[in-house]
Amino acid sequence: MRVPTPRQYLMCPPRHFAVTYAINPWMDPDVPVDTDRAVAQWTALRDTYVRLGHSVSEIEPQPGLPDMVFAANSGTVIDGRVLGARFRSAERAAEAEHFRRWFVENGFRDVTMPAETNEAEGDFAWTGRVLLAGTGFRTDPRAHAEAQEVLGVPVVSLRLTDPRYYHLDTALFVLAEATDTRPAQVAYYPEAFSPGSRRTLERMFPDAVLAGADDAACLGLNAVSDGRNVVLPVEARELAERLAVRGFEPVPLDISELRKSGGGPKCCTLEIRK
Repeated sequence: MRVPTPRQYLMCPPRHFAVTYAINPWMDPDVPVDTDRAVAQWTALRDTYVRLGHSVSEIEPQPGLPDMVFAANSGTVIDGRVLGARFRSAERAAEAEHFRRWFVENGFRDVTMPAETNEAEGDFAWTGRVLLAGTGFRTDPRAHAEAQEVLGVPVVSLRLTDPRYYHLDTALFVLAEATDTRPAQVAYYPEAFSPGSRRTLERMFPDAVLAGADDAACLGLNAVSDGRNVVLPVEARELAERLAVRGFEPVPLDISELRKSGGGPKCCTLEIRK
C-alpha cells in the first residue's frame, strides 16, 4: 500500500490569466483564452488538493502578471529555507518580489533572493535527498551551485534539449520522496533530456515510470504526487495506467485552458516544505 503524505501548497488564482506574449512554444497570443474557464479549472485543482487532505494557501494575483498563476516558478522551499526566483523573461520578472513578500509576511525568516537566473520548482525537483536541477532553456546552470549553497542540499544537474519541455517540471516529477527504507521514485520523459542526463536518470532511478511522447505532449508529466495520489492532466491516459500498475492512484483533471500558456497542475503548485 502506498501512503499519501499531507502537503502544504501555495497557489495563485488566475483572475488575470491571459496569453498576451509568447515565451515558450505553447503560447500563442492569437489563440483566445477563457479566463473564467481557467479560474474554474484552477479552483477544481485547489479543491482536489483539499479533498486529498492537503492544505492550500493563496497569494493575491496582480494585474499585468498573467503568468503569476504558475506559482511553482517563484520559489523553492526545503526545511523552511526559501530560495526565491529570478526569471529569465522580463515579462515575469516582477512576480519574484510579490512572492518574496508573501514568504516574509507569512513568517519565513530564511529567505534568499538569487543572484543567478532560476525559475524555482519549474526547474528544481526535490527527491527527499537530492535536488534535481534542470537547465537548457530557463534556469542558468550556475544557479544549481547557488541552490546547493542556499538550501544546503546536494544538487544533480540535468540538461533539457527539447524546447517544448523548457522546464524540468514539464518532463519529470517525483512520485515518492526517499525515506530511510525506500529510494525516491520518479516519472520522466527520456527524450526531453540530453544523452548524459538520460544516463544519469537511469542510474539514479532504475525503477522510474517512463512516459511516452503522447503523454509528454499534453504536459502529462506536469503532475503532483503526494506519494499515493497523482494529480495529472486528464489527457495523459497511458501514463495514468502505468502509474496505477505501480500502485499509485491517478487523479485526472482538465487543465486545458492553463495549458495554453504552457502550464499544468505542477506549474500552479508551489510546495512549502517546512
